[in-house]
Amino acid sequence: MQIALIGATGFVGSAVLAELLQRGHQVAALARNPAKIAAQPGLTVVQASAQDAAQVAAAVKGQDAVVSAYSPGWAEPDLYNQFLQGSRAIVQGVCQSGVRRLLVVGGAGSLFVAPDLQLVDTPNFPVEWKAGALAARDALNEIRTVSALDWTFLSPPILLQPGERTGQYRLGTDAPLMNGGQPGSISVADLAVAIVDELENPRHVQQRFTVAN
Repeated sequence: MQIALIGATGFVGSAVLAELLQRGHQVAALARNPAKIAAQPGLTVVQASAQDAAQVAAAVKGQDAVVSAYSPGWAEPDLYNQFLQGSRAIVQGVCQSGVRRLLVVGGAGSLFVAPDLQLVDTPNFPVEWKAGALAARDALNEIRTVSALDWTFLSPPILLQPGERTGQYRLGTDAPLMNGGQPGSISVADLAVAIVDELENPRHVQQRFTVAN
């Protein structure tokens, strides 16, 4: 397939890029600074800002699907607003482009740990992650109202970490997957496997899902 990838230089995005290319897909990576992405067979780098809907629309037009691993970065002082601004521009741009398939990588904070209680609202949720988690939750709520796209929203498990690619994972929906009494985890390489699997064989269109090893 021809896949547009937003956030290709990030922790998740770089793993998704590697998985897509390994499987033989053609990737158009959007980047404000194309020099940050090394040339590889099957990869085209397109200069575009994820916070500009018109630039997103022009960059992704004609692609089979768009994957957004967008994040302004945890060190961004205005993380909540910057995250939402980018998320909205991406959704708007993809809608304008005529591409229907959009897979968004969000956060675990919007997963339900009890009825009517999301992880981000629990007392011990790390304060340094809260702005990003709240923005990702709001982005999920907003994309749920978009009927013009075949969207999918992937919430990683509570623990997302470096590690080997096993190609194995479990699927969940709106609650965090657990490993006995401990939070579930996954390597970023296996998260990328789940993302590309969903692109190749859609199972969660207009749905959120989660994964863990």
